[in-house]
Amino acid sequence: MSESDTQQRARKKRRRRPSAASGSTPQPRQLSGIVGGRYQPLDQADLPVVDQAVRKILQDVGMSEAPAIVIEQVTAAGGSLDPDGRLHFSADLIDRALNGFSRDFKLCGQNPAHDMQLGGRRVHVGSGGAAPMIMDLESGRYRESNLGDLYDAARVVDSLEHIHFFSRSLVARDMPDLHSLDINTAYACLAGTSKHVFSSVSLAAHVEEIAEMCFTIAGSREAFYQRPFLSLNINPPVPPMRFDADSCEVMAEAARLGIPLHSNTFGQMGASSPVTIAGTVAQTIAETLSGMIFAWLVNPGAKIIFGTRPLVTDLRTGAMSGGSGEAAITMAASAQMANYYDLPNSTIAGATDSKTADAQSGYEKCLTVALAAQAGSNLITQAGGMQASLMGCALESYVVDNDMLGSIMKSLSGIEVSEAALAVATIDQVVHGDGHFLGQPETLQRMQTDFVYPEIGDRRPIDEWEADGSKDIHEVARERTRQILQQHYPRHISVEIEQKLRDSFDIRLPAEAMQQQ
Repeated sequence: MSESDTQQRARKKRRRRPSAASGSTPQPRQLSGIVGGRYQPLDQADLPVVDQAVRKILQDVGMSEAPAIVIEQVTAAGGSLDPDGRLHFSADLIDRALNGFSRDFKLCGQNPAHDMQLGGRRVHVGSGGAAPMIMDLESGRYRESNLGDLYDAARVVDSLEHIHFFSRSLVARDMPDLHSLDINTAYACLAGTSKHVFSSVSLAAHVEEIAEMCFTIAGSREAFYQRPFLSLNINPPVPPMRFDADSCEVMAEAARLGIPLHSNTFGQMGASSPVTIAGTVAQTIAETLSGMIFAWLVNPGAKIIFGTRPLVTDLRTGAMSGGSGEAAITMAASAQMANYYDLPNSTIAGATDSKTADAQSGYEKCLTVALAAQAGSNLITQAGGMQASLMGCALESYVVDNDMLGSIMKSLSGIEVSEAALAVATIDQVVHGDGHFLGQPETLQRMQTDFVYPEIGDRRPIDEWEADGSKDIHEVARERTRQILQQHYPRHISVEIEQKLRDSFDIRLPAEAMQQQ
């Protein structure tokens, strides 16, 4: 069967990409912060029912193992501690907190082009994970991750258009102690990308030092407060319904210093939370709010992100299953509830169970990220780069996932319905003229503004693909990743500031690792 005339013309058109000489100036695509929320897995009538369950859990069940600092804050604000040591939140305290939380704030990049306005179902996608293993780019085998790998991950993400922020995705397992780990994790991330950074801290004693690092980069404490380019991932609850003392201390210190923070909860359906989606969502929200309320009591002006992370258990093995349909629905439901409370929020999607960037990885990531985005999650972490149920990271996966994320973000766009878009006059002109739309001025214009094209996804004809070596997307991504690592060394931190950081802090990333050899 031969190609039609239109197909042949389209094929030739693909080979001749229009240049600026055509007279049409492309407009930059804005694929960060597009509003989602069209997908709503919970019926509207069910939202207040879930909310009532959340309140009942906080009021009647309460949290156990609360450290003294949490008990002091909550009881002084109207909560109570029962004889069994469970901390209960009063109805009035819950209402005051939900009305008092900060909303509609920005998480900034060191480069303002990467600023992210939260709230309002605006969607941003990024990395995350804290994996202990990385797939070696050359051997294709997993090994322990190190500080250099974390820096490399940050600069790969820095170069990719559709990954909007960098959340620490690897553990620097070559650090000798927790202090070195916390300080160098923050530094490697901040040096590796000008996008907003989510980092983490093991002990409260380290928070102020990381804050000082940020103040130095920003130029002053006030400059950082005006444009916070780092926030802290903190997990104060331990499901089911317990507090982690160290995380609560970190949260208090971050709130006191005015560093934006994420109150995160990681439960597993059927293991550390109920086996039903509704029960898991309700418990996870209650646990997450318990951390947020505590941080708000420490600092009523704190910028706190509602970080529900309801994960799913494969009940055949007890292992986490991040790429399942159940996980996709559960995360979308938690994002829907976050929007019900009108809270700046984040959730996990993209936590594939596959070990490499294969077809399983692609369909699991696309399903979970797309549903979270369509539900209107503000910050979707783990959306790129992660493998093996978050136990592994692959740098080439960021490159593959960048294409996927661009398509998902484009899918959030509404459909223009106007006289120009319906194009009745153009249809009439074409059918009585050339018989195709390829030469129409609007076709060229909208080609450059309305469409998202893959960076490495292959749309060429079979013969061209075969002539170029018949490479699959994994092979192409590895080549592109090597190119990024050889060429992309971000310099958004000045030489003078970098030297000041090295003089002031225990920086263990060699300077020569941060420049092209």
